[in-house]
Amino acid sequence: MDSIVDQLTEIEEAANAIVSHAIASKEEYDSEIKKKRESFDIETAGKTKKEIQRIDSDLEIEKKEKVEGLKAISDKKIKAFQKEYETNHEAYASMILSRITEVSI
Repeated sequence: MDSIVDQLTEIEEAANAIVSHAIASKEEYDSEIKKKRESFDIETAGKTKKEIQRIDSDLEIEKKEKVEGLKAISDKKIKAFQKEYETNHEAYASMILSRITEVSI
C-alpha cells in the first residue's frame, strides 16, 4: 500500500513539475511574443510615418503643379480680356453711352 501511495506521490510531483514547467514556458513565450509585437508596432509605425510623409510630399508637389497650371490659365484669360478691352473699349463705351441716352417709349 505504501508503494502505491509512493507511486501516486511521484506521479503527483511529476505532474506538478510538468505544470510548473508549462507555466514557466508560457510566461517566457508570452514575454517573447510581447517583445516581438512591440518591435513590430515600432517598425510598422516608422514605416507608416515615412509613407505618410511621402504621400504628403507627393500631394504637395501635385498641388503646387495644379496651382501653377491654374495660375497660367488665369493669366492667359486676363491677358485675353485685357487685349479684348484694349481693342474694343471704344466700341463698348459707345454701346453703353447709346443705351444710357436712348429714350424708351
